Amino acid sequence: MTDVDRVTQHSHRALGVLVLALAGCGDASRSPTPPVTPPRADSTPTLTVRPVAISIAVDQDRAPISPLIYGTNQDAGASFWTVRRNGGNRTTGYNWETNVSNAGSDYRHNSDLFAMSYLGLPASEATIPGRSVTYNHDLSVAMGAESIVTLQLAGYVAADANGPVTEAEAAPSPRWNKVVYRKPTAFTTMPDLTDGTVYMDEQVNLLVRKYGGAAAPTGVRFYSLDNEPAVWANTHPRIHSPKVGAQELLDRSVALATATKAVDPKAQILGPSEYGISGFVSLQSALDWTQLKGTYSWYLDFYLDGMKKAEQASGKRLLDVLDVHWYPEAKGDHRITDQGAVTAADVEARLQAPRTLWDAAYQENSWVQQVLPSFLPILPRLQRSIAQYYPGTKLAITEYDFGGKNTISGGIAQADVLGAFAKNDIYLATIWGIGSGDLFALSGFRLYRDYNGRKGTFGSTRVRSTTADIARTSVYASVDGNDNSLVHVILLNKGSDPVAATVQLTGGVSYTSGEVWGFDATSAQITARPAISGIGSNSFTYAVPPLTALHMILRK
Repeated sequence: MTDVDRVTQHSHRALGVLVLALAGCGDASRSPTPPVTPPRADSTPTLTVRPVAISIAVDQDRAPISPLIYGTNQDAGASFWTVRRNGGNRTTGYNWETNVSNAGSDYRHNSDLFAMSYLGLPASEATIPGRSVTYNHDLSVAMGAESIVTLQLAGYVAADANGPVTEAEAAPSPRWNKVVYRKPTAFTTMPDLTDGTVYMDEQVNLLVRKYGGAAAPTGVRFYSLDNEPAVWANTHPRIHSPKVGAQELLDRSVALATATKAVDPKAQILGPSEYGISGFVSLQSALDWTQLKGTYSWYLDFYLDGMKKAEQASGKRLLDVLDVHWYPEAKGDHRITDQGAVTAADVEARLQAPRTLWDAAYQENSWVQQVLPSFLPILPRLQRSIAQYYPGTKLAITEYDFGGKNTISGGIAQADVLGAFAKNDIYLATIWGIGSGDLFALSGFRLYRDYNGRKGTFGSTRVRSTTADIARTSVYASVDGNDNSLVHVILLNKGSDPVAATVQLTGGVSYTSGEVWGFDATSAQITARPAISGIGSNSFTYAVPPLTALHMILRK
């Protein structure tokens, strides 16, 4: 436990009486004159109750919230996910015909049946084509979630499960099968395992034959064009040893997307699934980027424009979703995604890091802020590229991680990130690296997906929500569809002092009461908090303890 955690536990106990006194205060004029310092024992740190004004306008900035932002790459024992991605480094070398894959530099360039054992499937079932993919999708269907299936783009996949692949055995060699995007002959129900070739469109055909097309109730809706191509030379040098070229990646993407949509026209294609900002800017200094750059600000502009031109030439959209990954570079004493990032400075950096997604006034401590500030905040920058070069393309973040997933700062950051996704028109998002022990991050999701243990969820339509102190608090609000009779408010106290939040609602509906659920530094468990009653003039003041995440449900 860090010193920050100890202070927080003292603070929470000292606030018990204050919370009961302020919760449900009907008239804002009856709120205590801030700042208020509650009584304390000599051993208890002095707490300053900080006032903050919160505004909710249910008739303004209304827009649908995509249900697909509550997704994951790992199940972590939860069932509230809306999207499950079958992705990551392992999928680049995955052979759907035999279910073998290659670990690349993550583990000795090992070719094996990890894609089966990871799911608890017996090796004997590896003879079933696409078994790990179909098993994963079966889990999605049972959960009511969508699947993202990664298609292989880099050129080769593992041919055997015989262990490490040496540098001398790099592709092309007998250790690899060649990837061909479009099969020149008819599809078969059992692929030919002797031809040294794996066809991508035949894999899509297998899924369509088994589940129906993307428009069918159980169909696979999303296909990703491989994973993090800018770093193939580092992660998969036995498959694609030279750096991928800027034109090469675009050409490969067009070819694979074309082959996929020929089999399933309603499928949505995600690309380029790029790893981070160096990939966004120059495709990790692709050798041909300088000559191709022209007036493009970064590689993503070139990619989007190229995919748009491919649509104009083919008559069909070949990229539906711009897909990127975002691992913050923000630092306190350590990078916030590091396992040991637990100091007070790390905690503060993590709590503020979601602002780099959307807040133009915020400057984080990172090399990205120092070297590439014009590309921050990242979400509006990505949306501007889409608007300029390929309007109508949606935006996905299929890998992200803000660290500290089993700490209160990680839980609050996760809740903050989901709110930012909802507020900034993100279409789809899937967290990376979450496990069943990451209780606080899971609660960050549950605050939106199951806040009361009875499948209670955040609303489907966002409305305007603002806070006068974006450094110490975050707020997100929604209603259910077009029904304004109930308002959901996510309110986060990111500070080490309590907050007296005065909430003012506008929009033509008078609200009278509300229930409150939340978690804090004392426990990741979401519990009922003091209710709100006697709201006067659509305003009330509520005491929020330090480092606390709340979900308020306000009713007429």
